[in-house]
Amino acid sequence: MSEHTDVNDPQQPQQREIRVMVVDDHPMWRDAVARDLAAAGLDVVATAGDGPEAVRRARAVGPDVLVLDLNLPGMPGVQVCKELVGAHPALRVLVLSASGEHADVLEAVKSGATGYLLKSAGAEELIDAVRRTAAGDPVFTPGLAGLVLGEYRRLATDPAPTASDEPKAPQLTDRETEVLRLVAKGLSYKQIAERLVISHRTVQNHVQNTLGKLQLHNRVELVRYAIEAGLDDA
Repeated sequence: MSEHTDVNDPQQPQQREIRVMVVDDHPMWRDAVARDLAAAGLDVVATAGDGPEAVRRARAVGPDVLVLDLNLPGMPGVQVCKELVGAHPALRVLVLSASGEHADVLEAVKSGATGYLLKSAGAEELIDAVRRTAAGDPVFTPGLAGLVLGEYRRLATDPAPTASDEPKAPQLTDRETEVLRLVAKGLSYKQIAERLVISHRTVQNHVQNTLGKLQLHNRVELVRYAIEAGLDDA
């Protein structure tokens, strides 16, 4: 028991257990990113150079984090993201793009991406972003996080259609509601854990349970639900 607690638990979740796949159509860039991640102790399980190949390989190897470029031959990155996250909600997608255009950022997030980093980021910033993405934290190049939160709020003014005969969402526990309120305020999972004096994993479990109860698929939909419910003002 002590061997697993002292040796495996502190180190594996941050390094070897994170399985990463890198998708980019430029071979030199793709290989350089893969080398940097592998040198940092991350497990680079596959790479791909186009959209269809990315979908096939990701389904075959089951990475924890997909580092994804948007401009891909065969299938755009946002479509790759939609297909994979839709079928595998536990997959985290970190977009690594040369584009800082607001439309690209918002489309990526709406497609299920957890984070968005510009290619101007340094190796250390990328490695940290991959680790945080694996933990479920939203990671954005400085300046883009506010844009995304603002879009959450805009979406909340235009409620998603629901079937008239569909039952109301299941009741959340007090703790799940508390976590959801902090998610809606834009706090990371780490910040929520510190605020509520609980573990990072416990926060993740509450979020996953809430997604399941509400039949939502990603953080975008979750924050939209919370803002529509007025939890961000609570």
